[in-house]
Amino acid sequence: MSGKRIVQAFNRRAFLAGAAAALGAPAVAQQSQMPGSTEIETDPAQEGVRRNLSSFRSLDWQPYFSDLAKGAILVDTTSRALHYWSEDERTYRLYPTSVPLSEELTRRGRTRVTLKDPEPDWRPTPSMKERNPEWPDYVPPGPDNPMGTRALHLSWTYYRIHGTHDTRKIGRRSSNGCIGLYNRHIEELFELAEVGTQVLLI
Repeated sequence: MSGKRIVQAFNRRAFLAGAAAALGAPAVAQQSQMPGSTEIETDPAQEGVRRNLSSFRSLDWQPYFSDLAKGAILVDTTSRALHYWSEDERTYRLYPTSVPLSEELTRRGRTRVTLKDPEPDWRPTPSMKERNPEWPDYVPPGPDNPMGTRALHLSWTYYRIHGTHDTRKIGRRSSNGCIGLYNRHIEELFELAEVGTQVLLI
């Protein structure tokens, strides 16, 4: 079977079925020469966590940032929301997100956008392939890609804010470290944010 057919045959269901065996920690991840890669996400139908809409509300930026130089992104992993403020304070956005599956997979603190990827692809790590040999070596941009339609790389290696084609994940604990948005939201954020935008995960 050709490599192209293998990728085509490897559909979203195969990703979801095998993802429960995904990374134990986000630090065990891709090689640096794989700039478009990210940890694969699990099936939210397996984890039974209800959506958290009660604390999904607008916030002010001042308690979290000293200024809005190059804009600012706040990711609240408790309310499962991403907040964006533009440098001139004229633009504010609030988006629902997916968040990491567990505390062990959750990283908090300050980082920044280092790369904007308009057509993200995905490659599994060697350890992921070892555990899941049926996974493909590469998934190009498209409907089976777990990175969705856009990705913002962060200064923390292997961490991304990215889209997802599986809309069930949004509002849930469903990732192995990255923050996921609906594709229409990551596309909007992609245009608003710039390289250097400050990011805080709480």
